[in-house]
Amino acid sequence: MKALLHICCAHCAIYPLEELKKEGFEVCGFFYNPNIHPYQEYQRRREAVREFAERSNLRMIYRDEYALEDWFRSVVFRESERCRYCYYSRLEIAAQVAKKGRFDYFTTTLLYSKTQKHGLIKEVGSEVAKKHGVRFYYQDFRKGWKEGIREMGLYRQQYCGCLYSEKERFWR
Repeated sequence: MKALLHICCAHCAIYPLEELKKEGFEVCGFFYNPNIHPYQEYQRRREAVREFAERSNLRMIYRDEYALEDWFRSVVFRESERCRYCYYSRLEIAAQVAKKGRFDYFTTTLLYSKTQKHGLIKEVGSEVAKKHGVRFYYQDFRKGWKEGIREMGLYRQQYCGCLYSEKERFWR
């Protein structure tokens, strides 16, 4: 079985990759995250994923697009729905790539984070899976939280990625 793993950042990929391999999946990583702000943060996360993929011998697909303006146009004045849009935009592209690449499943490292809206990710993943005719693999990867926060010398960010999450994390 082949699984496409959408990866938001290197640390969030550690545990899901291990679990998927235990389940017998041949895993390919996929990096597509136009929500990350600012651009230097995007670059740091992308490079950390590259380093992790090399260390883990993980085959990767990069959709290296930084369409931040499109992302902002889609969420401005709809900030309360920004997470839905953010999950949807990334998982929809992952589903398209999975279908085109003839993967059996697609999933996401977003299911690993304790700070993400887990139920919404599951809902959106199922929705785009149905739309594109490819299966969404759901697993609650949060139980492996400590695995992903172990020190590997990789860059580890302090907020989800968007400008709004950065403000929520640091504004006091």
